[in-house]
Amino acid sequence: MDLIDRAVQVLRQDGLVVYPTETIYGLGADALSDEAILKVYEAKQRLLSKPMSIAVSSEEMICWVARVDDIAGEFIQRFLPGPVTIILPARKVVPEMLTVGLGQIGIRFPDHPLALRLIDRFDAPITATSANISGGKDPVTPEECRAPHDLLIDGGMLPGTPSTVVDLAGMKILRPGAMLQEVAEFLAGALRK
Repeated sequence: MDLIDRAVQVLRQDGLVVYPTETIYGLGADALSDEAILKVYEAKQRLLSKPMSIAVSSEEMICWVARVDDIAGEFIQRFLPGPVTIILPARKVVPEMLTVGLGQIGIRFPDHPLALRLIDRFDAPITATSANISGGKDPVTPEECRAPHDLLIDGGMLPGTPSTVVDLAGMKILRPGAMLQEVAEFLAGALRK
């Protein structure tokens, strides 16, 4: 059994997996299981009042968890997979624990082969939050992944620039990060239409 298969088994048992992305290491759990999500909050010592993003491995998966309008569809075509987190209106399938009642979900479609293989084989979204204790340094090496976990997929040293977070309903950047200039130009162009 390879490491990805083992990681999928851990996820199916509501366990926690550290995985590499094209930005930093993420802490993954079954994003449709309240029990698994709660474990992520506890591992990170994160406030339950803070929403948490999810990671997907396809455009179809994005459409399954969120409502995608024409502009969001255009944005997805241009930037994903890539180092951007998009905020979209959540569908009912997304647990309230992730959206904290805001009705929106943050979605990462990471451009990293190990992350994509993991999500693809699990065949469902996983949590997409940094593998650190809340407020701690973003982990770029396996040694920096301080949040408790059941399995770690070693992707070596990662770039470390966090994803740019974009609210596609409000057409605004919530957190600057990777590809900031290109994202800002897209939003400015879309607002002019």
